Amino acid sequence: MQPSDVVSAGHCLTPGYLDDQIDRSRQNLGLAVIDLYYLHNPEQQLDVIPRAKFLTVMRDAFSTLESHVSRGTIDGYGCATWNGLRVSPESRNHLSLEELVGIAREIAGDDHHFRVVQLPINLAMTEAVRLPTQCIEKDRVPLLEAAGRLGISVVGSATLMQSQLARTLPQQVHSAFPGFESDARRAIAFSQSLPVVAALVGMKTLAHLEENLAPASAN
Repeated sequence: MQPSDVVSAGHCLTPGYLDDQIDRSRQNLGLAVIDLYYLHNPEQQLDVIPRAKFLTVMRDAFSTLESHVSRGTIDGYGCATWNGLRVSPESRNHLSLEELVGIAREIAGDDHHFRVVQLPINLAMTEAVRLPTQCIEKDRVPLLEAAGRLGISVVGSATLMQSQLARTLPQQVHSAFPGFESDARRAIAFSQSLPVVAALVGMKTLAHLEENLAPASAN
């Protein structure tokens, strides 16, 4: 990549850079094929470049990723975001899921491999559920509804909000998710109750893994 390719103090999505990073990732992981390759926080580009140029950047990136699918180095791709899908369409760094799907269809038709988006979804960050941040034709709907309409899977991140939801949850949450022994498990249950394909949880100990996989008791 060239210095001019780097924006927002360290973000790059140029085709050559993506080629390099996919090859490095495959070598580091010891894999011939990466199941799902994320573009990380693409909305960061919108902090410094106009939206029209951003769409060109995304079109070039998606085209590169589709070529990697054709070559058998990745099986699909998506966008892992933080703010972009949670803020209103009027916000500078808003990401339109309909627009992203449209770009993928322009490149590869209905058989495109843009499959997943990731964003924070937890008890304290419920924008994907309750705020109409996405425009689908003439409708304004929450992200989860938009994804369902467009056939895009959703992965929820920050399920425990960096462990802040692992303790001292209010009694209303206990009542809404009975049968669990810990607040961490109740917070996970909230995310699992939504139409997501996964709720990501970082764990360092076997005890936490066992706790977080425990089903609700019958009592």
